[in-house]
Amino acid sequence: MLSVGGRLHGGAPPWRRPRHRSCLASPPACSNSSGGDPEKARPVLSERYRDGAAKRYLLDGDSKLQVHWEKHDSSMNTAEDENVKSSIPQAIRDFVLPAGFPESVSDDYLQYMLLQFPTNVTGWICYTLVTSSLLKAVGVGSFTGTSAAASAAAIRWVSKDGIGAFGRILIGGRFGTLFDDDPKKWRMYADFIGSAGSIFDLTTPLYPGYFLPLASLGNLAKAVGRGFRDPSNRVIQNHFSKSGNLGEIAAKEEVWEVGAQLLGLSIGVLILDTPGIQSSYSTLTLTWLGVRLLHLWFRYQSLIVLKFRTVNLKRARILVRSHVAHHTVPGYVACNEGENILTWERFLRPQISFGVPMERMLGGEDSTNMEAAASMSVLRSLWQAHWLHEHQLKPNHDVFDWLEESLTALGDEFDDFIDQMEGAGWDQSQIFLKVPKEPVLVLEHLDQEA
Repeated sequence: MLSVGGRLHGGAPPWRRPRHRSCLASPPACSNSSGGDPEKARPVLSERYRDGAAKRYLLDGDSKLQVHWEKHDSSMNTAEDENVKSSIPQAIRDFVLPAGFPESVSDDYLQYMLLQFPTNVTGWICYTLVTSSLLKAVGVGSFTGTSAAASAAAIRWVSKDGIGAFGRILIGGRFGTLFDDDPKKWRMYADFIGSAGSIFDLTTPLYPGYFLPLASLGNLAKAVGRGFRDPSNRVIQNHFSKSGNLGEIAAKEEVWEVGAQLLGLSIGVLILDTPGIQSSYSTLTLTWLGVRLLHLWFRYQSLIVLKFRTVNLKRARILVRSHVAHHTVPGYVACNEGENILTWERFLRPQISFGVPMERMLGGEDSTNMEAAASMSVLRSLWQAHWLHEHQLKPNHDVFDWLEESLTALGDEFDDFIDQMEGAGWDQSQIFLKVPKEPVLVLEHLDQEA
């Protein structure tokens, strides 16, 4: 695993041989004092904190590491909409699509909506089948012919809805920062979580005495799924918008969704009226499972057609891997097609640990009050980490020479990487690289006097 700083100019552990070797081997040699001749001190790296302060590590003329504190402000990148095109017959355009289509939206908008429609249809079919099971569990048209009191059924129904509402509170309060970075992944996982919640609903007829806990768990899971779904959908809608027409895009999406809802509910009712469905729990369950799998497949197909121009960690890895290995940078279409929307960052290779603090390098305690790095610094770190992964350390080769080679390569080739990104259609203002809230390391030039 490669350990790099989230704000690491160079990305690798900030040592140069042989001056740092003695300090790293024996931590007591490092000092927090400001002694020594500051005129001869050379900056090594700095760690940024959330309060704006920066801890700078300096190497004096006696190869002794010193620590100085100073203020340092972070910078942020902003996003811009991009111009894209699509086409559709005029008769349909005026009713279901935003005004000015296709110029007013991105080029993947229509393909996404066409795949979202059957996705929503199958979702509402599943809803119809699951609702039937829930009603049977509370005694409304149950398989045994028994009935439940209206008040008891209402109390159970309201209780399970109330418990499930906590799921959305949890997602909105705890995971609100996730969705801008990877909306495709979280939109897909929202359906996985919602499917798990439906399984709890389907088991309620088998255990009617446990209706409240089972239905509550089902509602909780589905509420968590909605908590992931809604913010992800908003990011996707914003991706479609290019001319300040986000509201209209959302309104037209409602047209698609309501049309899918009506069709799905109708098909669901027809399925429930089919002989054998109502009287056989196993047939109902297998029917739900088949439609649900079809629903998940449609969802996945609709998400992989999205072509984001923003650069997140996954797409940044694809870009730097291509440049390090082949000295080329793919365009946004090819990059999105090569992105695995289901993979988590921790399972990607090379495995990178961002923001390793100097205290950990020296065997001490970690700092805890640090902030995230600027996107361009993270991109530099990723480039160097992939260079190190591509050029593995050879046997009997000095590790410090290896790190110096990576820094030299970074200095020589990173500007070309940025130029090729711009030539391939990427915009530096749309680089949004978020890393865990770990230390921010800034590698200084060792030939620079403090």
